[in-house]
Amino acid sequence: MDLLGDLLRESGLQRRLLGQLPLPAGTALRFPCEKSIGFHVVTQGEAWLHGPGLATPLHLRKGDAALMARGCHHVLSTEPSLDGIEVQELSAAASLKGAAPRATVVSGAYQLWHTPVHPFFRELPEWFVLRGEDQGGLDPLALAISLLGQEVTKPDLGSATVVDALLDVLFNYLLRKIVATQGEEAGRWSGALRDVQVRRAVELMHADSARPWTLELLASEVGLSRASLAQKFRQAMGDTPLHYLTTVRMQKAMGLLRDTRDTLETVAAQVGYQDAFGFSKVFKRVVGVSPRDFRQQDRDDRSVAWRF
Repeated sequence: MDLLGDLLRESGLQRRLLGQLPLPAGTALRFPCEKSIGFHVVTQGEAWLHGPGLATPLHLRKGDAALMARGCHHVLSTEPSLDGIEVQELSAAASLKGAAPRATVVSGAYQLWHTPVHPFFRELPEWFVLRGEDQGGLDPLALAISLLGQEVTKPDLGSATVVDALLDVLFNYLLRKIVATQGEEAGRWSGALRDVQVRRAVELMHADSARPWTLELLASEVGLSRASLAQKFRQAMGDTPLHYLTTVRMQKAMGLLRDTRDTLETVAAQVGYQDAFGFSKVFKRVVGVSPRDFRQQDRDDRSVAWRF
């Protein structure tokens, strides 16, 4: 099962290409990321990322890719210091075209409009940089970055489609790298994937969240006793199997409330609850609002200009 794909799909992740940004010397652009994961790839020259919590700006060179977690506001600049530089809003980027660029950056954003329920998104590091020089010439990520640079520099038939696809490829490769890095740490969702039996339990819950899972049934499916699965799951993920099941169910429920007109009874059944009352009670406890209020707010928010 594609666990990462399931997470991204159920979260309602939406992509927007912010464009190829040719940045003349002395340029600084602000990227507000209240509900988005920011994404930059340097295809020419060098640039610096400035943001809260950074002791020094992050230096990006050609071939480097950087990902900023949801809500990580930052400034992208052609200079290592912002002293004496006017920081402009991203909307001003169009006016920069025409001048000789010191750097060229392809930027995108992946928006999670609703506060994610799944712990994976909370575990993302605020700043993650993948250095082009650390990737072999035939590394898939390096090849994708090279292809992206070619497509935005010399667009041809279908370039818009190709660029969108390459951004998704790069985004998923970066997430893979993060999962691999964090997988060495206990108490994280990424770490749970390193244990074969815990991963299998996670896959089962994602694949069929509506099934009336019990700890005994899950343990039987993965070849462990109830006590062994509970212990291994908590050690690997820092959570219990049934609490994690609730997380998965609420993530899926948010997607159904967002994307369908199904009744609460239907939504409840699709995520494993016998009645709308019990489902609504758990949903409000986890998400913070009732299912009806969540759905209404989502509909109201669709008119917000910066929602993807």
